[in-house]
Amino acid sequence: MHRAHLALGSNVGDRGDAIRDAVDQLASLEATRILGRSRLLVTKAVGGPAGQPDFLNAAVLVDTGLEPHALLDAVHGIEQTHGRPRDRQGEERWGPRTLDIDIVFFADVVLCDSRLTLPHPRAAQREFVLRPIADLAPEYLHPVEGRTVAELLDDLAHVDVRGGESA
Repeated sequence: MHRAHLALGSNVGDRGDAIRDAVDQLASLEATRILGRSRLLVTKAVGGPAGQPDFLNAAVLVDTGLEPHALLDAVHGIEQTHGRPRDRQGEERWGPRTLDIDIVFFADVVLCDSRLTLPHPRAAQREFVLRPIADLAPEYLHPVEGRTVAELLDDLAHVDVRGGESA
């Protein structure tokens, strides 16, 4: 089994239902068990077009028997069930989306290929990624940065992040 940290976000439609349903779908994946769910956080959109609705963000900690690319395929399938195209046609980079699921950390794997970069390349600079993961694993050591999630979070200039119920 591999321990993975996944970040979830939505800023279109019923954001909370999309995230909760995605967590349920993750729990039903073959050889995958949810170990923890963060609070839901409301955050301003980062990058992309101006005037986007706020995002609802969360994280889940899973144990999975899937390998990184198989997990990536599975989360892409979950995104598609929520209306997110994977071919990126018609979707603006960092634009509004019904559901986004990123593999942030996968065990201590460091990987970069045409489909997947682990750890997520911008995770250490994004409060909306680190804060939910810190709910679950503040002492997790970023395998490239060599610092804990809590330490990385402390270094950020905090933005408008509001907490809420569990994902």
